[in-house]
Amino acid sequence: MQISFKEKRPTLYIVATPIGNLEDITLRALNTLKAVAVVFAEDTRVSAGLLNYYNIDTKLISYYEERKYEKIDLVMSYLNEGLDIALVSDAGTPGISDPGFELINAVIEAGYYVVSIPGAVASIAALTTSGLLMQPHLFVGFLPRKQSEIISELKKYEKLAATLIFYESPNRVKKTLNYLYEVYGDRRVVLARELTKLYETITRSTLAELKDADINIKGEYVILVEGFVKPEIINPNIIEYVDKYIEKGYTEKAAMKAAALELNISKKLVYQKYKIEK
Repeated sequence: MQISFKEKRPTLYIVATPIGNLEDITLRALNTLKAVAVVFAEDTRVSAGLLNYYNIDTKLISYYEERKYEKIDLVMSYLNEGLDIALVSDAGTPGISDPGFELINAVIEAGYYVVSIPGAVASIAALTTSGLLMQPHLFVGFLPRKQSEIISELKKYEKLAATLIFYESPNRVKKTLNYLYEVYGDRRVVLARELTKLYETITRSTLAELKDADINIKGEYVILVEGFVKPEIINPNIIEYVDKYIEKGYTEKAAMKAAALELNISKKLVYQKYKIEK
């Protein structure tokens, strides 16, 4: 059990940083970045810009995807000395489509604390401005690279009644929209580009309209897709449905059962309606 602030132990702070606008950082995040012994950063050049902006001179060490396993021992050496450290990514929260997951688990297994310093998240910023259903939603993140794997991944969520959230690079967003249309058909979609920055753009449309549209290939994208909506049958003619199955050779009882399944209503309702109206 981790009691984060009552029982002090060496701690890895997961610090969320701005996703664009440098003012989108909390006072707690700034104080944490000042107080820790070292900040491990996805790209020290990007993080140096943030720290310099706020006159923070804490030591920076790189921690990026290609060397994330190599740096775990170095992180542990600081914790073993009783020092607190921070982990930041280029934008947003470490571990969310950025390096961090493996390090976090290694620190937990070693018996040290992991504490979140929350802040800006592109997926939630996009969701709250999208106009799509906010609850439930599913964050998928970046899709695989191969076409077969992309289609397979998308099909997992085909019948999910939740807003789907994807991250995508500008060079791939066009292809991704076509894959989304191929698997999901024509659903509402929102493209959120350059969130919190000067050229923030939010496009609310449909997959059918956007799959052939010109897409700006500058800036990172969040793609939000409407969840599955089961078609509603309004005032179905139950007699027609039952008779359809009888014409196929079903017994009356079997036809009523089949009609109930197709209409997603109770067999009792079908029986009552059919007997009365027939």
